[in-house]
Amino acid sequence: MKRREFLTTVMAISIVAAAFFNLLLHAETTLVPTKNDTVKLRFKEDGTFKIAQITDPHFGILYPTVPNNDKDSIKLIAEIIEIENPQLVVYTGDIIVGGDIYKGWDDILRPCIESKTPWAVVLGNHDDEAGVNRKQIIDYLKNKPYSVTEPGPENITGVGNYVLEILNGEKVAFLLYCLDSNAYSPIKEVNGFDWFRPDQIAWYKSQSHEYTKQNNGQPFPALAFFHIPLCEYAEMIHFNGSEHWSHKTLLLCDGKMVPFKGKIIGDRKEYEGTGVNSGMFLAMLECRDVMGTFVGHDHRNDYIGLRHGIALGYGRCSGTYIPELHGARLIEISNSGERSFKTWIRLYGGEKIHDIQVPQHLIEKK
Repeated sequence: MKRREFLTTVMAISIVAAAFFNLLLHAETTLVPTKNDTVKLRFKEDGTFKIAQITDPHFGILYPTVPNNDKDSIKLIAEIIEIENPQLVVYTGDIIVGGDIYKGWDDILRPCIESKTPWAVVLGNHDDEAGVNRKQIIDYLKNKPYSVTEPGPENITGVGNYVLEILNGEKVAFLLYCLDSNAYSPIKEVNGFDWFRPDQIAWYKSQSHEYTKQNNGQPFPALAFFHIPLCEYAEMIHFNGSEHWSHKTLLLCDGKMVPFKGKIIGDRKEYEGTGVNSGMFLAMLECRDVMGTFVGHDHRNDYIGLRHGIALGYGRCSGTYIPELHGARLIEISNSGERSFKTWIRLYGGEKIHDIQVPQHLIEKK
């Protein structure tokens, strides 16, 4: 065989081999849906869409004074999916905080993947404390089966600022803002937790304005998910102008119980662990799209209330280190166009509590 014929033959074999391996790779990826191919979020035929919020399981940490069985958190998620059949599971931070981080994510996502349930992640203040940074975590998660998680823009603060569209047919009808509330205060004079930075707020406003423009000037109804509560959560409790005292109580550090103002559904058993008020809530008020926000972070709180017409809610702690709180929040929205939604708590074992319609059941009757 002449040299030219040999090279031509080798090249032909290489092209065929490359095509073959590309075919195999394509065949494999078609079995692993991601947001970029087959996973699209849509309202069901009855016009509803159900979201399960999983928060603060603190997977991978053994607490010295209380039991923490990671397997029970996995069982909880599987049970929630079996009972509720949600169209989306949102993990709102402090999910895998110790041990083998990547294995932990594989374990806690297994109920979603095995049930073919789409899922999204926003990170908490503890998720990147075990040797894996935020970008590495989101990069690992973004292309896993049934993930709709995104890293978001690289030119703004945080990792995991993104918008999920819920379709009615093939048209956008509802938005979910998934936001990185960051971790700890970057200013030494300010103790405690972080806050939304100005560039994140500007990004949210630009997204909202663009979607509103696409919808002929009418804001799409929306919800927002992140980890650390806004300062308005505490303001809602103390400064909402209510003249009536709630029957709920706050457990102070010294063990004393005191009443607080405002109508809420659920329990408030610890102070809100917020950062500086940087203006995200005001931006949501001005944009007129977000009708509710859902957070984690404060493990003994699972309440929801209204502040200036926006529902501010906690999830239910999904970790067994506080066994009496082990559960998840469910949120059901509709494509009716009304600024209203249903929400409730589902406990481990199946009990359903705090089943309400928002905002109707959060408005004080005079």
